[in-house]
Amino acid sequence: MIQNQGIYLGVFISFILMLVLIGIAVSRKVKNGEDFLMGGRGLSLPLLVGTSVATLVGTGSSMGAVGFAYSNGWAGALYGVGGSIGMFLLLYLFADVRKYNFVTYSEEMSFYYGANKLVKGLTAILLYVASIGWLGAHILGGSLYLTWITGLDPTISKILTACGFAIFTIIGGYMAVVVTDTIQGVILFLGFIFLTILAVTKIGGFSEISNQLPTEMVSFLGVDIMGIIPALSLAIVIAVGVLATPSYRHRIYSSSSISVVKKGFLISGILFAIFSFFPSVIGMSAHIMNPELESGYAFPYLATEVFPVWIGAIILTAGLSATMSSGSSDYIAGVAILLEDVYPVFMGKNPKKENLVKYSRIGLVLTLLIAFLFTIGSSSIIDYISNFVSTVMSGLFVATILGKFWPRATWQGGIACIIGGSAISFTILFNEALKAYWGNPIIPSLIGALLLGVIVSLVTPRNKISREEALEILERERAVTNESSANNNDNSKQVVM
Repeated sequence: MIQNQGIYLGVFISFILMLVLIGIAVSRKVKNGEDFLMGGRGLSLPLLVGTSVATLVGTGSSMGAVGFAYSNGWAGALYGVGGSIGMFLLLYLFADVRKYNFVTYSEEMSFYYGANKLVKGLTAILLYVASIGWLGAHILGGSLYLTWITGLDPTISKILTACGFAIFTIIGGYMAVVVTDTIQGVILFLGFIFLTILAVTKIGGFSEISNQLPTEMVSFLGVDIMGIIPALSLAIVIAVGVLATPSYRHRIYSSSSISVVKKGFLISGILFAIFSFFPSVIGMSAHIMNPELESGYAFPYLATEVFPVWIGAIILTAGLSATMSSGSSDYIAGVAILLEDVYPVFMGKNPKKENLVKYSRIGLVLTLLIAFLFTIGSSSIIDYISNFVSTVMSGLFVATILGKFWPRATWQGGIACIIGGSAISFTILFNEALKAYWGNPIIPSLIGALLLGVIVSLVTPRNKISREEALEILERERAVTNESSANNNDNSKQVVM
């Protein structure tokens, strides 16, 4: 029986109430749909760093990495290594897209392929599914942790975790996410540093990691225990996750300038690389303390059975901060895609601007319900994320690179990348021998998507629409939507009169 369950549950409820109060305070500044979904496009450097670090240090790179390090030693740091590389590549390759005032990643993809509506629609649906998948990972990770530390039923824990970051997001929108992310980023960073110091002290010093663990676990980045290719696959899949996840693109579009994006992502990548050290040490320390645990419970084990209740409360808050901050970021980015890009695919028009805040809140509720269903039957955070990114996002990433940097890329080639990457990933996942060799499908998926994209582009007609023309088309679509909304309002007034 886990001790102090009531105390831990009280800490959880108090933490959520604090976030809700912040959401209520921020909501007073929300004047329109762009404020709700984009924060007015004025994200400052401190807020960008705060929200980016908090999003990076999510469920996988915190609790998931601790459990992974428990079984695989220094391989737990691969999550941080891959994420940092992804951030550095993101600022180098895509920070400049801030100048186009895109709202969604789907719109950016369409821009690269001559404002092609098929590319935009397909990408929108795929990215919305991706956002739901990421959201599901955060619900899953937080619920596993909450179940262990409070003794609640797993389904109830999933509901509580989901509602935890949903309530303040629904109330305050994007700026509520950014502000709470920044606060949670500070909490989780300090919390994990504190826990690392305590864990190392508990086992008798840092040298005990090398003295008491098998040699393969303490090899460089756990390569000896995982194998070179699976270790490389894990780092790459995390990097691709950063490069092709809508929430990071959302940070670019909502920042105040290109300069802020570059500085913010650089600082965030460095901080995340430093952070990756802590979960690995915590996981290996937990292994030394109790080698009989199921790896997924290494993190909450320290809170409930090793340290006093007040330290357990700190651990609980740090772990929840990791889950809530990342979950809310993917949450709001997914709803922006739902309303700006998926909605028009099925409805033939954009939602009226004056209804955007109301529709956004409805979309948030719908998205949360779908993400919750995604978590049913899943239990491993790292496997969930690795397989999900390989399947959904590898082809999308390749299509983005080809579209932005290769003038000969065609919209047909972009779609071939997206479909081909997913098909190859599924092939690997359903073949146990191939899956064991690669670790996850990301490497063959990326290579296959690239080859398909290049070949199909070369055998299809060149794109005749310039970047300038594509941007004009996208801007006209926005203008038509606004004008249509205004005309509808005028017509309504005339009918009333």
